[in-house]
Amino acid sequence: MRRGVARGYLDVASVKGGPRRELEALGLDLSAYIGSHPMSGREKSGPLAATGDLFEGRPWVLTPTRDTDTEVLNLALELVSHCRAVPVVMDADAHDRAVALVSHMPHLVSSMVAARLENAEEAAVRLCGQGIRDVTRIAASDPRMWIDILSANPGPVADLLADVSADLDETVQALRALQSSDEAKRRVGASGIEDVLRRGNAGQVRVPGKHGAAPLTYETVAVLIDDQPGQLARIFADAGAAGVNIEDVRIEHATGQQAGLVQLMVDPKAAPVLSTALRERGWALRQ
Repeated sequence: MRRGVARGYLDVASVKGGPRRELEALGLDLSAYIGSHPMSGREKSGPLAATGDLFEGRPWVLTPTRDTDTEVLNLALELVSHCRAVPVVMDADAHDRAVALVSHMPHLVSSMVAARLENAEEAAVRLCGQGIRDVTRIAASDPRMWIDILSANPGPVADLLADVSADLDETVQALRALQSSDEAKRRVGASGIEDVLRRGNAGQVRVPGKHGAAPLTYETVAVLIDDQPGQLARIFADAGAAGVNIEDVRIEHATGQQAGLVQLMVDPKAAPVLSTALRERGWALRQ
């Protein structure tokens, strides 16, 4: 930047406030610099894990300051456009607080849940279903990369984990109360558990839905399938023939069997149509 070798300088680090302050401390002219963070990735790293559509439709945060040249901002927007991502302009420190909430803190919680499995009995681990897979998926990420990320954003993450810790303490106390022989204590315990579950409901509905829009309520049509080539293609083809759009899909694999349960999320009005069509085509549905 001091030598002026480029028209603009952009980083793609997972935190934004720290790099900007370091550049300021070096006395650099920040008019040609803009921080950015493409909010997309996988639990696997390295070039062999790359895909051509990795950023497509995903948020790409840009953190210009009042000093950022318009030309540099436009160059960054052009890059985002080429990657088919969605630009989101934010303040750098607001970005760091946001990613602490929606990415960094959840990753640590996922890792802590997954760590409970490390020395668990094999019989217990074999009972893992889709829920534990969902919660622990991101725990497969590279620890070295996450040490770098968390080292650059420790304060906001620690603050959030302190809040989670307080909730955990209250939840543990509520569960202990449910063990009591005293009916009044059990009522207090049940109330405490209900409170955390309801607050969880209230937070979950704020997670953006399809295409980043407000979340919608879908109805699930569950279909039992064999683990064989072409099964999913047949289901989707049969759904298309019935004129039903599949909004989302999940697969839960059966333990010890070459079979699985495909959960097709559809508009509630379309669920009876899809169910009837799939039964007519020989599919086994589950409640």
